[in-house]
Amino acid sequence: MSKEIRILSPCGMLGYGFPLESFQNGMRKKPHAIVVDAGSTDAGPHKLGAGVGIVSKRAAKKDLEILISAALDNHIPLIVGSAGGAGAKPHVEWTLDIMEEVLSNKKSRPKVGVIWADFNKSSITHALNEGRIEKMSPNVPDLTHLSLTDTHSIVAQMGHEPILEALHQECELIICGRAFDPSPFAAVGIFHGMDAGLSYHLGKILECGALCAEPGTTKDCILGTIKEYSFTVQSLNPIRKCSTTSVAAHTFYEKDHPYLLHGPGFLLDLSQCEFKSAGEGLIEVSGSKYVPSKDYHVKLEGARVKAYRTFVLAGVRDPVLINNIERIEASVKEEVISHYKDIPEHTYQINFYHYGKNAVLGESESEPFSGHEIGLVFEVVADTQEAASSICATLRSTFLHYGYEGRKSTAGNLAFPFAPSDIEFGPVYEFSIYHLMKLKKGEIPFQLEVL
Repeated sequence: MSKEIRILSPCGMLGYGFPLESFQNGMRKKPHAIVVDAGSTDAGPHKLGAGVGIVSKRAAKKDLEILISAALDNHIPLIVGSAGGAGAKPHVEWTLDIMEEVLSNKKSRPKVGVIWADFNKSSITHALNEGRIEKMSPNVPDLTHLSLTDTHSIVAQMGHEPILEALHQECELIICGRAFDPSPFAAVGIFHGMDAGLSYHLGKILECGALCAEPGTTKDCILGTIKEYSFTVQSLNPIRKCSTTSVAAHTFYEKDHPYLLHGPGFLLDLSQCEFKSAGEGLIEVSGSKYVPSKDYHVKLEGARVKAYRTFVLAGVRDPVLINNIERIEASVKEEVISHYKDIPEHTYQINFYHYGKNAVLGESESEPFSGHEIGLVFEVVADTQEAASSICATLRSTFLHYGYEGRKSTAGNLAFPFAPSDIEFGPVYEFSIYHLMKLKKGEIPFQLEVL
């Protein structure tokens, strides 16, 4: 067993980019692996439902060209977690296509491991019938056979086990479907015989790139080093430094409990962690504990089409209109609903957002409004795109010419930055599945394919 295992995280999201000098500084540290996360549900269910990437192909390829060359030239594995953003089959295949373009210029063919995270409906149906499905929170709708039928894209977050298998098979490039974010990083430490608790805690920090440094960013490199009883974290860019506060603070990042983190088949207990400086910008962490769970649960994610959206962006500068905008919107909405009596009111929604006036916090905003102009967004969400666009067009024209009290001009109430003003967004997705599924003993849901 090596005395220490070094893991290079180039950025918080594949395709976000990173300073080449920072990456080269990291490679000079002779890392045992390069690991990068590529997915997130932060943007909601759209990427999973639509089967599209979270970044552009150009951005992903720009990063992969650097990462693949460095990994192959230095004979270390490159691991990509949650490929393509959502980690479903279309996202993994999209990533593989980009990788093939990069490899077309290479003389040798590396060993590629692909770990699929897609779940078929029959296995989930069995689990549902056997009572092995539970909600992530009380706010999540119950999973029913009907909602399962409507869902066309389902993945689960993998733990470190299938990634560990790919490393044991000496795969040089490992492309993972949907993964628990720290798992690809943790797999490296565990593969080299390091403590699982330290490996997962370090993975929790490395997954976001240099966000654990000051000033924090996801678009820069960070190096993690696992030792026998601790790990260290350090920035690879001289303009950033890690501190005990910044690293400890990132430990709390995206968690519903300050020191307990549930993962696939385990609990990470950080209640006894210590954070201390081990040198200028070098932070040492110890005390992380990996506690295996009695039952092995995986988090399921599935998306389905909920509706269709059309929206309009406009500017408002008339102080009379701004001061009475909620009342005027209510009148305009009532007029539009009356105009479309042939469309059942329960099949669509009309929403208004005032950017510059309580658009972010809404009724919870504590600061009084003091602006002279606002950006206005009309949104119509309906059962069909045709209905959404028709209602939105009427909403826009009604508001544009609405004659409110105190109005001085009849030329129009709105300023449009774009023409055409109405933008068809297309399908709107919802998480129809956001549940935990208990696996049966011996069940191996994540399939490794070696290319």
